[in-house]
Amino acid sequence: MKALILDGYVDEPSCLGVPPYVSPYPRFIYGMLRSAKIDAFYTTIDAFREDRVLKEKIRDFDFLFIIAGIAVPGNYIGGKPLGKKELFSLNLARRNVLVGPIYLELEKKDITALEDSGIEVIGFPFEMALCEALHLPFDFEKYLLAGAEVVSQHPWFPNLICEIETYRGCYWAKCSFCIERFQSPFFRDPENVVREIKALYDVGVRHFRIGKQTDFFSYLADFSFDVPKPNPEKIKNFHRAIWASCPKIKTLHLDNVNPKTIAEHRDEAKEVIKTIVIYQTPGNVAAFGLESADERVIRKNTLCATAEEVMIAIELINRYGKAVGYNGLPYFLPGINFVIGLKGETKETFEANFDFLQEVMNRNLLLRRINIRQVKIFRGTPMEKEGYTRLMKHKRYFYAFKNRVREEIDNKMLRKILPKGRRITDLHVEIEGKISFARQIATYPILVGLIGNYKRGSFVDARVVDHGFRSVTAVEVPLRVNTATLEQLEALAGKKAVEILKRRPFKTMEEIKQIFADAEIFFTLHNSRE
Repeated sequence: MKALILDGYVDEPSCLGVPPYVSPYPRFIYGMLRSAKIDAFYTTIDAFREDRVLKEKIRDFDFLFIIAGIAVPGNYIGGKPLGKKELFSLNLARRNVLVGPIYLELEKKDITALEDSGIEVIGFPFEMALCEALHLPFDFEKYLLAGAEVVSQHPWFPNLICEIETYRGCYWAKCSFCIERFQSPFFRDPENVVREIKALYDVGVRHFRIGKQTDFFSYLADFSFDVPKPNPEKIKNFHRAIWASCPKIKTLHLDNVNPKTIAEHRDEAKEVIKTIVIYQTPGNVAAFGLESADERVIRKNTLCATAEEVMIAIELINRYGKAVGYNGLPYFLPGINFVIGLKGETKETFEANFDFLQEVMNRNLLLRRINIRQVKIFRGTPMEKEGYTRLMKHKRYFYAFKNRVREEIDNKMLRKILPKGRRITDLHVEIEGKISFARQIATYPILVGLIGNYKRGSFVDARVVDHGFRSVTAVEVPLRVNTATLEQLEALAGKKAVEILKRRPFKTMEEIKQIFADAEIFFTLHNSRE
């Protein structure tokens, strides 16, 4: 028997699986199939779309497992997620199973139509139900370990960042719109988490994000308190164990942090922040779910943290994390999420949100990321009754607020985080062109427009030469002076570029320094990657 795992990508409040990220789901399914002695093959939806042979051969498979679901929509550079309509156009195997958060998007008529077309729809979370449907024993840890090798089949391998789950669910679980309420709390033993990271490391993975949890500071915490009390010693030992097993990790980042945990337990949180700065890698971001700075909206949607608590958390992370690391990015900064269209929202809500961001600027604090999204409503959540009426009514406020933030906050913040001349390392090229687009393999990496045509998959070090609202323009350094384009030379040497171009080729660095004194900083006579 043989099976195909088709990764249509996921994006959840606590999990990202759009390249360069890969979620734990294909690893679990592959490990389950491997344990059942079923030959399994893996591909992404982007690779599948381009593979005409595989599209036809899919009918020869005994099983097709489709992973999909964008619960937190975004703009994706690394891939185009599988949507509901595309599901109906797929050729099918003998047995076809759909899993992932897409289940929460589907209405009853959608599920009926899919099942009529030959696709079984499994509820969310799906792991236990999937094992039951296939009459297989459920062993979460065993299957994750056994499935580690599947990532080597990913088209982006080894330039992937693997999502690592520490626990599932949310101790708060009251936010009106969030799907985490559907997941029963389940905490993993840190030794099992380290074993999973080691299994992926042995396959060749070097980039990890401890991302699939709602609050990293609550992992291994004391839950006898209303707000879990972080355990700094256990968190430190957890990190030490990771590095002891995997000493050549290139990226170790996290994702979600509940600012309320930090504000409530400041002394313990301070020690955890220090551990993150020391044991994780620079460019790290703690995504805070502020959602709204309007007290009325916070109350009506039972949001977890107040604006004051979020500000406390922002200040504390800045205190220890804003220093610049070896890759050109601050070690550890907070990020902010806003959700538009919630219950109780008024025109004044947008003013309160902007005032909050302006206060962050006034205090000279850094935010690495400001995410502004429109609410997505799922059945079974309190927002289901509210619907999209308020969101549609406030569309003009949403766009005005978003544009104002991009123009008056984002650009200024980005100039502080990555000033002109800053060297940023290990940029992974994702889009080729006269201006190539690259990002570090990281959590919420900054998009970099590289002047020059670079091969997809290559790595480049560069210096920042200009800023957009949420991206920067950069030029490779050291730049090979005898083959560089005029645009590249101008970005580094300004008015001296034309003279440099006319007097090429140069045989020594001294010849260049006669024209441009800082030549040794910016240029090389050889390929910088040789």
